[in-house]
Amino acid sequence: MERKIISTEDGSHTIAVPQLRAMYHSVHGAIQESKHVFIDAGLNFIRNNSCPQGLKIFEMGLGTGLNAFLTAIEAAKHKTTIQYTSIEPFPLSVEEVSLLNYPQYLQNQELFLKIHEVDSSEEIMISQFFSLRKENEDFVNYEPLEKVHLIYYDAFAPNSQPELWTNEIFEKLFNMLHPNGTLVTYCSKGAVRRAMAAAGFSVQKLQGPPGKREILRAIKSG
Repeated sequence: MERKIISTEDGSHTIAVPQLRAMYHSVHGAIQESKHVFIDAGLNFIRNNSCPQGLKIFEMGLGTGLNAFLTAIEAAKHKTTIQYTSIEPFPLSVEEVSLLNYPQYLQNQELFLKIHEVDSSEEIMISQFFSLRKENEDFVNYEPLEKVHLIYYDAFAPNSQPELWTNEIFEKLFNMLHPNGTLVTYCSKGAVRRAMAAAGFSVQKLQGPPGKREILRAIKSG
């Protein structure tokens, strides 16, 4: 699958996949989008409302590693222990990782490289407060090992990967969460909101980052 690294409006990189007509991050700003959707609407929300010690996060689509990178930085900043699991059937090559400019913007080359060096389905300590487990498989066939408190749902858009935005998928995600667990995603299509609601989620529409009107936060009310 061909992938091209391009610059976004905030100067940080994203990756284009011409075959799927998809982007890993917004062309309006990769770092600002990830912070807005996953850190502010997800991690900060759950930490301020119901953060347990030993927060467990699942990410659908490790991709560039940007969401994991930002989360690891936040874990150290707030001294919050985070166990992070990510699924990625098509991991980036070492060469592609070396070309991404996130470490220059966020000033932590060592941490970023450690995230991409993990090549194991076992939990690996990346830093004092952040551990990572990677699963190299398709989410449709993925069998979760344990429940989590927060899901970053960062699959490609429904027009590129429709099989990952169905009622059945959101039922699976709902069952992966602890009571009062939260899912955040950049996608706010009506069909996605309805699939979330059908699975049992309480769905909130939130203001999106630059270039995106709305995003979604879904809560498993407990």
